[in-house]
Amino acid sequence: MQSKLVVIINGQPMVEYDRNVRLPGQQRQFLDKMDLDMDQGINLAGQEIDEPDTGARARYIAMHLVTAVMNENDAKISAMCAWLATRLPELKQVKAVTRGEDVEMELVFDREFQNQVTVDFDASMNIKKQ
Repeated sequence: MQSKLVVIINGQPMVEYDRNVRLPGQQRQFLDKMDLDMDQGINLAGQEIDEPDTGARARYIAMHLVTAVMNENDAKISAMCAWLATRLPELKQVKAVTRGEDVEMELVFDREFQNQVTVDFDASMNIKKQ
């Protein structure tokens, strides 16, 4: 099982959630309560969903996660990450791009986050002049 869930907003890794940290019973109960609340229906992108499946729930929780990251709400970040990490163990990344109030989001299951460093390379610097 993948041990990290990474939240990336506008190309920047913002949160790394470690699945190897065991959740205390009270936190697991809170996640179960979140599920019970969602059983009553959710509003996802302006659409009421009476019986949300796992995919709809994941998008709903991920949207709340992105909002929590942008608002620096650590308690909500922790809860949303825990829900996603435990309910979707194969989820590797939550990627979001914000444009004002609009948010485009992608849940990535097929590739781990690779922290890449961009290096500008000027080939002419390696040419020996005679």
